[in-house]
Amino acid sequence: MQPVQITKTTARRFILGRQGLWPGRRWAGKEGVSKALHQIEAVQLDPLTVVARSHDIALCSRVLDYQPDYLDQLTYAERRFFDYGGSLYIYPMAELRYWRLHMQRRAQEGRWADFSRQQRELLDEVRAKLRKHGPLGNRDFSGRTRINSYRGRKDTGLALFAMWLTGELMIHHRRGFERVYDFSSNVVPQEMDKVVNETEAEGYFAQKALAFYGLVTARGWKNCFSGFIHRPISRKEVQDQIGQFISDGVFASVRIEGSKEHWLVLADDLLLLTQLEADQVPDAWQPLQTTTDDEVTFLAPLDIVSARGRSKWLFDFDYVWEVYKPVEQRRWGYYVLPILYGDRLVARLDPKLDRKTNTVEIKGFWLEDEKMAKDEAFLSALVNGLVRFVGFLGANSLDISAIRPSGFQARIEKSLRADLEIV
Repeated sequence: MQPVQITKTTARRFILGRQGLWPGRRWAGKEGVSKALHQIEAVQLDPLTVVARSHDIALCSRVLDYQPDYLDQLTYAERRFFDYGGSLYIYPMAELRYWRLHMQRRAQEGRWADFSRQQRELLDEVRAKLRKHGPLGNRDFSGRTRINSYRGRKDTGLALFAMWLTGELMIHHRRGFERVYDFSSNVVPQEMDKVVNETEAEGYFAQKALAFYGLVTARGWKNCFSGFIHRPISRKEVQDQIGQFISDGVFASVRIEGSKEHWLVLADDLLLLTQLEADQVPDAWQPLQTTTDDEVTFLAPLDIVSARGRSKWLFDFDYVWEVYKPVEQRRWGYYVLPILYGDRLVARLDPKLDRKTNTVEIKGFWLEDEKMAKDEAFLSALVNGLVRFVGFLGANSLDISAIRPSGFQARIEKSLRADLEIV
């Protein structure tokens, strides 16, 4: 079967649409958060709260009237989702049966297998305290020994992390962002507490890795798949697996205009590509209320559509999260968010929430094309996006004094005056 040929615009819209970012928000409320999390496969968690946490910004960009409490309810009260991984993500609880393979492999090899053998007495003490007191966090343990690990400063903290990573414990709830652990048997709903065999688990993750990215190269698929199943994959196995999935009608090959790479897509998504190539919006993607043509969207720093270098090839937009760079090495700012307008990234925003004054401060704003400052439709969309974003943050006022050019700033301020207090 010959690869499907698509334009870069189709590729961009497909990836955005599959992630619920184009042509507008199609979910709302708490149940909308659940639907969004199932559709987008996973959302990466991050503790930083410069303006809001990355995962909350990601869900705000996809779900109308999103509130962070919705995610907490779904994950820690209703147990429909769980958070897990060295790179921390939220996954549907129904997937836990497949993640057991990953957890088992963590337990049986490498650092955590050695830790378990060497620290049996410590682990037994942690278990005993959990049995006696119920869910506990790192602060509830005094620790035997101080350690120097990026996972903690107490040996008990590292023990909790090891038992969580290998599946014995799960996160019962969070205090702020601090993990509070309990035994998995006390957290997982009984009907979800299952394990599948290795073949079934690896087959599931092979498809999930592709669904997560939407469109991906063989190398990108291999890296994601290998991470999911927690084992290395040789080049030959990658070729054999992909060939078999294509032969079985599970994967399909795609060629993207202007790219020399060979791309992969789930065969079930070929109809979506056909519709997009014909300039049609799939019925399932129709937005509930607003489209990104009349409201910009601020993307989270870790959003899968623009992070990890994806923005460069997908949007011709250079985006690097500079939060961990020294000040002198930053090109843009500390917590810069890409601005999505329609199906393009057109600007960058560096916001900060001053919690003492409850003011959103725009520390920096950069247009990709200065001509956009004269575009009235874009100005209106930017204003609408700012109003929604400030409302999501629960702030009282907005400081846009850093926005340039000054004439553009003045027009934004004039438009915002009816909806927000400008300082």
